[in-house]
Amino acid sequence: MKFFVDTADVDAIRELHDLGMVDGVTTNPSLILKSGRDIIEVTKEICSFVKGPVSAEVVALTADEMIAEGRKLAAIAPNIAVKVPLTWDGLKTCKVLTGEGFMVNVTLCFSANQALIAAKAGATFISPFIGRLDDINLDGLDLIGDIRTIYDNYDFQTQILAASIRSANHVKDCAMIGADVVTAPPNVIKALASHVLTDKGLEQFMKDWAKTGQKIL
Repeated sequence: MKFFVDTADVDAIRELHDLGMVDGVTTNPSLILKSGRDIIEVTKEICSFVKGPVSAEVVALTADEMIAEGRKLAAIAPNIAVKVPLTWDGLKTCKVLTGEGFMVNVTLCFSANQALIAAKAGATFISPFIGRLDDINLDGLDLIGDIRTIYDNYDFQTQILAASIRSANHVKDCAMIGADVVTAPPNVIKALASHVLTDKGLEQFMKDWAKTGQKIL
């Protein structure tokens, strides 16, 4: 499974990238706001060292305007994936931009039917939002499973990009179900390395080592 990091914080991306934990990056208007930077500037910087897909989102609501914005974003670097909402105009935009050879990430997916129609429109990635479904007492992981079944049934090439990841368990469950990609905030990716028994074991090793009175260096 590929790891995308869901942030526009360049320092956080670099730290994970240097460890080989970044296969791509996803951003959205909220993350751009949080970064406090110009969307073109920060996206260009991210693309300068991340070679995998970097999602940059349009903010227009009509197809013609989305297409124009998408072309401008795609011109930033060859690895840009233009992010469009799962609306009828977004699907029209997806069809046009994929036809022009650009990667397209269709976002804000909350149903298997939406994922099916996005694949039909040629989406490179579909982004089902797990956490937001959990927030309204629906099981977001069920959606990942439904999409996986549908895509496998008909050999759709659209990649399932599990989004709105809230926990390390979300990552593990998505991997078990068969999501192609998971995009998560830096803190969630780092949390994958954590376990209370690891901490407890290390603490005991350090206490025992101190008692030996030895040094390695």
